Amino acid sequence: MSNIGRLEPVAIRELWKHEERGFSAWLEANLDVLSEAIGVQLSDPKRELLAGDFQCDLVAEDENGDRVIIENQLEATNHDHLGKVLTYLTNLDAKAAIWVSTAPRPEHIRAIQWLNEITPDNIAFYLVRLAAYRIAGHDAAAPLFTVIVGPSAEAKSFGKEKKELAERHILRLRFWEQLLERAKQRGVLLHAQRSPTKDSYISAGAGVQSGISFNYVVWMTEETAVELYVDTGEKDENKRIFDGLFEKKQEIEKSFCSALSWERLDDKRACRLRYTLKEGGLTDESKWQVIEDAMIGAMDRLVKAVKPHLART
Repeated sequence: MSNIGRLEPVAIRELWKHEERGFSAWLEANLDVLSEAIGVQLSDPKRELLAGDFQCDLVAEDENGDRVIIENQLEATNHDHLGKVLTYLTNLDAKAAIWVSTAPRPEHIRAIQWLNEITPDNIAFYLVRLAAYRIAGHDAAAPLFTVIVGPSAEAKSFGKEKKELAERHILRLRFWEQLLERAKQRGVLLHAQRSPTKDSYISAGAGVQSGISFNYVVWMTEETAVELYVDTGEKDENKRIFDGLFEKKQEIEKSFCSALSWERLDDKRACRLRYTLKEGGLTDESKWQVIEDAMIGAMDRLVKAVKPHLART
């Protein structure tokens, strides 16, 4: 086993004293080493291509003929080079950006991950760590490229989910803001002190016992609901309150002017009394006023039908 050596790290500046004249020139002539590391065939490298008043270290092509910009940094990553990566990618109409650094910082690792999540499927970002090693006792040293962050189908899928969630939150905030204002105008004031929220529901205490609330609920498509939600923190107490109301089911539904969904939820701690409306959901923005008016009217009837009985449970 005497022919097995040991690797020892070599300072990058020992291989290349200058980033532009040294490392970038070497990488231009040895682009296959970086290609192998990232798993993308790169060719036809050009140095110092202009992007406005700025010069990109290297611009190459991938196997599809799309431009790939390469930004080199023989030091720890910084905000200046992150800005350069984005500037070169957009101004040179590239489809991929490779940022090579000897010390990727955690905040920049996360930034590149985020960019891979939010950009279109045909845009890719790589953050690659550069190190150098030699076999102990030998003079020759060799660089080692390690991909710290790269594009993936999972990242793009996760990014789409996050974007959809953000859009959903914006819609909910606008929907609740409009509903709360319309409820005030109609004199249905139980939720008057509530603020718009990004959640799928908005609640207000029933005013009789902690943990009992009247909720508006909205889904993305087709349905909304109003409900009485009971969760005092004690399962037995919740079921006792529910059962007391259920004994008055006929009277409550007569006052409400419609059948209700009585959900005791025996396998859960909480329980609820719900009325579902079919006027539409959150994505039916052109119908929001109709949907909201129906919800407000149903909430007004639900409170009037149920609240007198809550005081007796």
